Amino acid sequence: MPNQFQSNRPLLQRRNSLINTFQAMADAAIIITVLVVASVNRDGAFSYIYLGFIILLLAVTAFSYDVHGVYRRHSSSTQKALSLFKAWSISFAVLLSFGYLLRVSSLLSREVLLQGFVIGYFFQLGSHILFRKYQKRSISSATTNCLIIGTGTLANYLYDRVNSNPWIAERAAGLIDIGDSEADNTEGGRVIGSISEILKIVEKLKIRSVYIAVPLESSPVIRKVYFQLLDCNVDVHWAPNIFDLPLINHSVKEFAGLPILTLSETPLIGTHIILKAIEDRVLSTIALIFAAPLLIATIIAIKVDSSGPVFFKQRRTGWDGEEFTIYKFRSMFVQGESSGALLKQAGKDDPRVTKVGRFIRKTSIDELPQLFNVLLGSMSMVGPRPHATEHNVEYSSQIIAYLGRHRIKPGITGLAQVRGFRGETKEIELMNQRVQHDLEYINNWSVVLDISILIKTVFALLRDEAY
Repeated sequence: MPNQFQSNRPLLQRRNSLINTFQAMADAAIIITVLVVASVNRDGAFSYIYLGFIILLLAVTAFSYDVHGVYRRHSSSTQKALSLFKAWSISFAVLLSFGYLLRVSSLLSREVLLQGFVIGYFFQLGSHILFRKYQKRSISSATTNCLIIGTGTLANYLYDRVNSNPWIAERAAGLIDIGDSEADNTEGGRVIGSISEILKIVEKLKIRSVYIAVPLESSPVIRKVYFQLLDCNVDVHWAPNIFDLPLINHSVKEFAGLPILTLSETPLIGTHIILKAIEDRVLSTIALIFAAPLLIATIIAIKVDSSGPVFFKQRRTGWDGEEFTIYKFRSMFVQGESSGALLKQAGKDDPRVTKVGRFIRKTSIDELPQLFNVLLGSMSMVGPRPHATEHNVEYSSQIIAYLGRHRIKPGITGLAQVRGFRGETKEIELMNQRVQHDLEYINNWSVVLDISILIKTVFALLRDEAY
C-alpha cells in the first residue's frame, strides 16, 4: 500500500563511488589518447574510421568491464590485473569480429590496433594501481563507526567481515544484544550493550550506520528499532538471517515494485536455459558419434551373455519433480519387481549382476544410453544423478531439502560423482553428503563448471566405487 516512504526509484540500486567514476573516466581518456596518437603517428592524421572504432570500443568496454568486475574494490592486485586483461581482450575481440563480419576490418591498421591493445592495457593497469593506492589511503582516513544489532552467527560473521576488510570504510564498534535465543556469547567482548541502550550508544560512539542482523523469529524487533533510529541521522540496513535455511540459487530481486528475497529458484531461467540446452545438445551429439562403435559392441555382448532386453528402463524423477523414463544398458538378470530389485541398490559382488553387466557397470558404459535422454531433453550432461522414484520416497523423509536437487535437470554425471559419491550409498550420511554436493552444484551452476565436471568425470571413472 503506498505511503509517504515510497519511492519511484528502482529498489535495486547500483552505488558507484566517486573514485570508481573517475577511474572509468581515466580509462576512457587513456583508450582515446593511445589510439589517436597511434593512428596519427602512422598515418600523419586522424581518420573518421578510427573515431568510429574508438566510440564503439568505449561502448563495448563499458559493458565488458562491468561484467568482469574491473571496478570492484575488494579484489587483489593480481585479480585486478587479470580481470582488466580479460575484459580488455574480450572488448577488442568482439569489435574486431564485428569488423571482420562487416568487411571493414581491412580499413584499420594492424599496427595501430596492436599498439592500442598493448599500450592501452598497460597504461590502464598503471592507472588502476595508482587509483587503488589513493583509494586505500582515502578509506583509511575516512573510516566511520557502525553498529550491528544481533549476537547470533550472522551478526558475528558480519562483524568479522567488516573489521577484516580494508576496502570497507566502516568499522564495527560492537554488537547489540536483543535477548534472542540465537545469541552466541563466545565473542563476549563484542557485545557492547542491549537494545534498550541503542540510542545512547549511537550518540556516544558517533555511529553512522546500523546493520540489523537478527534471526527470522526475531524480525518483529526490526520495526521498533527502525522507528527509533529514524531520528538519529544514521543509515539503517537490514541483513535478514536466511542462511539457516537450505537455500537453493538464492538472490535478491525487485518484483512488482517490491523487494523480494528469493530463497529457492531453479538456475535455468532466461538465457541460462538456452545455454544449458545448447550445451547438452551439442555435447550429447558429439558423444553419440564417437561412442557409436562402443554402443554397438555392448548391445552384442549383452545379447550373447544373457537373455532379456538390451536396455533397462525405469521411471526417474527429473527437473521440477517431473517423472521421465531413463535408459541404461541392462546389467542384471531379468527378474520381477516383487523381488525388491527396484529399490535395493546394487552392491559389490551382487549376484543379480551379469558378467557383462559387472564390466559395464564398473566402467559406467551402462550409462551411455542416457545420451539419448540428454538429446531428447529429459536429462542433461551434468547435473544431480536421477534417483528411482522409490528412493525419493525413502530419502525425502530423512534428508532435509532432498527434493531440492530437482530444481535443475538431472545429469549423466555431477559434482557429487566427481567428488567420489558415486555408486552404492550404504549409509544415510553418504546420501546426505551426495545431496549437499548436488545443492552446491545448483547454487553455483555455470557452463564453465559443467565443462570442469565433465573433464573430472574421466578421472572419477577410474575409482572403484560403482558395482
